[in-house]
Amino acid sequence: MDRLLVRNARYVIDVDPAPVVRPATDVLVEDGVIAAVGRDLSADAQVLDATDRIVLPGFVDTHRHTWQAALRASTVDVDLFGYLDRAHAAGARFTPDEMRASVLAGALEAIDSGITTLQDFSHALYTPDHADATIDALRAAGLRAVFGYGAPFRAQSRDLEDVRRVRAEHFSTDEQLVTMAYAPLGPSYSDAEAVREDWLLARELGVPITTHVGAGPVAQRPIAALREAGLLTPGTLYVHGNSLPDDELRFIADSGGAVAITPAVEAQMGHGAPMLGRLAAAGVTTGLGVDVVTAVAGDMFSLMRAALLSAYLGAGRRPTVADILYTATLGGATALGLQDRIGSLTIGKQADLILIDAAAVNTAPVDHDPVAAVVTSAHPGNVDTVVVAGRVVKHRGRLLNSSRHRRLSGVAGVAGPGAGVGGSQ
Repeated sequence: MDRLLVRNARYVIDVDPAPVVRPATDVLVEDGVIAAVGRDLSADAQVLDATDRIVLPGFVDTHRHTWQAALRASTVDVDLFGYLDRAHAAGARFTPDEMRASVLAGALEAIDSGITTLQDFSHALYTPDHADATIDALRAAGLRAVFGYGAPFRAQSRDLEDVRRVRAEHFSTDEQLVTMAYAPLGPSYSDAEAVREDWLLARELGVPITTHVGAGPVAQRPIAALREAGLLTPGTLYVHGNSLPDDELRFIADSGGAVAITPAVEAQMGHGAPMLGRLAAAGVTTGLGVDVVTAVAGDMFSLMRAALLSAYLGAGRRPTVADILYTATLGGATALGLQDRIGSLTIGKQADLILIDAAAVNTAPVDHDPVAAVVTSAHPGNVDTVVVAGRVVKHRGRLLNSSRHRRLSGVAGVAGPGAGVGGSQ
């Protein structure tokens, strides 16, 4: 049995059922699964010294077009329509090798900033080779991901047979680190016949749906349209929705759906008023998403602050920092249907963890409110260590070579069993 003991954390923050701070706490991982959380744990294990570190569940990014990493900062000064023109014209010229490189860079950027799970809405798949390259890159990065097979935004047709091929060839089981979703244009952007065909395909393949929604341009009330067509499917993840009326949000909640909001991009591109308060009032499960690094930062710290501050200007109650941290972790996991696997430090869940430097000049002193320090003060440079399914993919601020699956033994600052200080307990 492989054991990892995260020892002597300054604080451990769990989020289930709500954020709670535990000082001087250890976390024991066995075969990639959280086995115990408590003080002075003992085990014959490799030890990860968490002195002066905050340990918490890895962040969950519920909506990112990862392939756009190579287009970073290219649409900062334009609106939504300018972004669509620039980004998708560029995407149409990506070769499969360029797609692989860009997706890998975007996925590694996510890991580097403490994002351990990513919903990749991949909508520049012009050929089957582009789909294969994207999946290869997500797997090579070493993070947990949901690959959303999407059609190019202005595509005249969808390759439904390739969606079936990808499900059969790459995702014969849903127990892998990288799993599959279907990401069609949806009722806001395609006609009713195409929507029915897409929703039935997802049912056939047994994969969840993620789709952008808003009032129009095709359906002004897209959620009601799905409801009337008998297609309001549990587990569907709707993206944005700023222009939807409150009753549409209640339809989502009642159906068992969820919403991914991208507060930074929604503000920058003018999607509409902030959504967090309205979604909470409607009882909608909500996750946070970066969306596109062509216009905003690609890390969860920037995103959490955008969510917190923009929500003050929207309808509904003001969120707390605890609300924001929950949304960035267990809320996002629930939105992706992965709440039984990840999102908190619950015993039996996959060990997706991050360690944040609590002694850095921009985080210290954290003792006033460690949750607030994480949400309002920390940045990607404070992410010391990242663990995905029990495997260290970043340590001491350095990304590890995921393709070689390096063991902890020999990594600086991590001791094997019986290796003196930091060794066997």
